[in-house]
Amino acid sequence: MKGISLRAPGGLDRLERVELPDPGAPGPGEIRVRLHASSLNFHDYAVVSGRMPAADGRIPMSDGAGVVEAVGEGVTEFGVGEVVVSCFFPTWQDGPPTVGDFSTVPGDGVDGYAREAVVRPADWFTRAPAGFSPAEAATLTTAGLTAWRALVVDGALKAGDSVLVLGTGGVSIFALQLAKAMGATVIVTSSSGEKLERARSLGADHTINYREQADWGVLAREWTGGRGVDHVVEVGGPATLPQSIAAVRVGGHISLIGVLTGAAGPVPTAALMARQARLQGLIVGSRREQADFVRAIEATALRPVIDRAFALDDIAAAFRHQESGAHFGKICLEF
Repeated sequence: MKGISLRAPGGLDRLERVELPDPGAPGPGEIRVRLHASSLNFHDYAVVSGRMPAADGRIPMSDGAGVVEAVGEGVTEFGVGEVVVSCFFPTWQDGPPTVGDFSTVPGDGVDGYAREAVVRPADWFTRAPAGFSPAEAATLTTAGLTAWRALVVDGALKAGDSVLVLGTGGVSIFALQLAKAMGATVIVTSSSGEKLERARSLGADHTINYREQADWGVLAREWTGGRGVDHVVEVGGPATLPQSIAAVRVGGHISLIGVLTGAAGPVPTAALMARQARLQGLIVGSRREQADFVRAIEATALRPVIDRAFALDDIAAAFRHQESGAHFGKICLEF
């Protein structure tokens, strides 16, 4: 069985194609899944690049989607032939957050989905949205669910709200699509005029080139009549947080999702206090939230934006494409 292994200490040139033993038949409570797709996230890049060291020989990729080939004794939720998608935190089934590290995350603490088949507990997966290809389904595990939790679970998004989305990566484009599907006004930032034009084609109401407008948070506030935005999808981290605070309304909500500009930095605490805003850190979500998200996708007819798909053997090239920052939406592996 074909797979990809990451040799310590990491680096894109340390990704190797390997032959893996067949996982065999599922035991009680398990399913066997023939994997057909994964999708790239910043967390996956941090692992394979060596920024987040993993065990020698780790099989990367936290997202996996495919078709159920067999079910073990006692499994009633899934049947042979169904398309399923993995969970980022397989042990976080429901309720408030229960995990604060990546020790159980596929592709990091345990082996991931850069391989042709797996046998895993059935509750490590949810069903995929009806009509989705495996590649489309694979975009939901991390990026899609993060946007859903930020805006809907934690943010209680409602029609008429305003949302500021930073950038045009996977989480941000999902946030744009979700917010528009639920009747919100959306502002999108990027340094690329071409990407901003594509964001407008997806329904963005306002766009800001942050290289041309350094005080983009102030501009976003002006577009709301001085009130400020209800929600900020903050993927940048310390370098962008001050502008996000400038943009948010009094009593608004900032979802701190990414650390693209660094893991630590100064926070304008007085400004945050004056806004009386809620700064909510989050990492993906639970299995229950993923199942709710799948139902919402079917209700809204949302389809993921896939920038480009690569073969499994071209995984290093896929990460180099991600590294370049040229992508819009999700990058996938198909196999």
